[in-house]
Formats: sequence, structure tokens, C-alpha cells
Amino acid sequence: MGATASIPRDRTRQLEVIDAGYSRTATLSYAVALEKLLDGPVMHGGTQMFRREDGYCRRLDELYRLRRRGGPGDRERLLKTLREATAGFVGTADCPMFHFLPELLELYPDAKVVLVTRDPARWWRSFGAFTQVDAHRSFAVRCLELYLAPLPGARWFPSITRGFDDDLRLRYGLEKPEPELLALHNAWVRRTVPPERLLEVDLASGWAPLCAFLGKPVPDEPFPRVNDGQARDEFMRAVMWKAGAAWIGIFSVLAVGGVSLARWYRRN
Repeated sequence: MGATASIPRDRTRQLEVIDAGYSRTATLSYAVALEKLLDGPVMHGGTQMFRREDGYCRRLDELYRLRRRGGPGDRERLLKTLREATAGFVGTADCPMFHFLPELLELYPDAKVVLVTRDPARWWRSFGAFTQVDAHRSFAVRCLELYLAPLPGARWFPSITRGFDDDLRLRYGLEKPEPELLALHNAWVRRTVPPERLLEVDLASGWAPLCAFLGKPVPDEPFPRVNDGQARDEFMRAVMWKAGAAWIGIFSVLAVGGVSLARWYRRN
């Protein structure tokens, strides 16, 4: 978890807990905590999107494409793809999974949901700084698609972000992230999840309410405190450096090939 994506070893295990809190509500900390309590892999979306193999990231992108199309049979395919993407995980946290909360509740009728809340103003200072959408966003996404194209897995991230924008419009009626997004999201979660399956906690709650909700003993260690923003920034830096190195390699090969071809033509 964090620098390494959790990967299920036993794909027969069922999803037990969904952290439906919006991004930047300690999703990585709760993913680590759930792995400890449930003794199994938890899918933290941000980690998976940058650290998993190409086929898995393509499957995440397919979830949004199927929802976007909404044609005959697409819902059945979406549920099948979602089950494949979550097979063997005991928990999920962060996007893209909270975007598919109703479908997860349908697939896993025994799963419980945790909604981590946070002061809206402090959340927006943390979240809004890197998600403001300007008039050039579509151009920027296309450039990012091109830049990440040589990287298996990460190359799907720009396309997946279009699904994030779809969710803003479909779920909350927003064209871009706004300060009221957190309140809108939390209200949607409360409407979507049956009360008996929902635990609402704040960032300072620690182990006690979570363990009581899940029927687990309280660990004899501090509750995990992982900086989601720092982890995200580290992921992005590593990915951007890796993509740059890949393009340098590509251009170097092309340059060497061009020089060799020119020499061959001169000799012949």
C-alpha cells in the first residue's frame, strides 16, 4: 500500500468494506487501516492507477467507458468488469471505486460502507489546489495522454480522469470541482447507503468506531497517518520522470536509426 499496489492472491475473497469518503479524506490512511483489520488487500484507487499492470488500468478505464455509453448490455458488462476489478480485495478506498458505489453495493450486498468526513474549508484548501479546471483542460489532457503513452498502466490515467469529470456532471451537476463538492458527495452517500450499513466518522476518530463497526479488536498501535497528498505527488513525480526517460529512449533510438539509414544510403 502506498508505494506498492496491493494485489489479491486469493481472488475468492469478497469485498467487505467500501471507504466512500471523497479523495483527500485520509483515503490512504483508511486503506492501510482496513488492510490491518481485515487481513487482506485493499484497493486504494490512486495507488492502483499508477502502480498496476497495463491490463488492470485498462479495466478501470473501461468502467467509465461503459457507463458513458450506457447502451444495451453495457450495464451488465459494467457489473462484470467491476467484479473483475475488485475480485479478491477485502476493501476499497478513493476513486475510481466510490464513483461506482451503487454498483458495488449491488455486487456485494454484505459489504459495509465507511464515510470519512472532513471540515469542508480545510478539505477544499487541500483538494481544490490541484483540481481547478481551466479553459485549456482538454488540451492539457491530450498532451498528458501523449506524454504518458509509452508507459504501460499510467497511460490510461488521462482517459480515466475524463470519467472523473463525467461523475461531477452526472452525480453532482458540476462542470468542475467546487468547494461544495464534498457536501454534495457526502449527502449522496447518505442517500445511497442503507443506514445500518453505513459508518460516518471524522478524521480524528481513530480505531475505536471503525473496529466497533467491523467487530474487530482495537490494534495496539496508533491509527495510520499517511499523507495522501504527499503520496500522490510522489506517484506523479515518479511517473513523469519515467515517461520522460521513455521518450528520451525513443528519440535516441530514432536518432541512431536515422543516422544509420543516412550512412547506408550514402554508401549505396
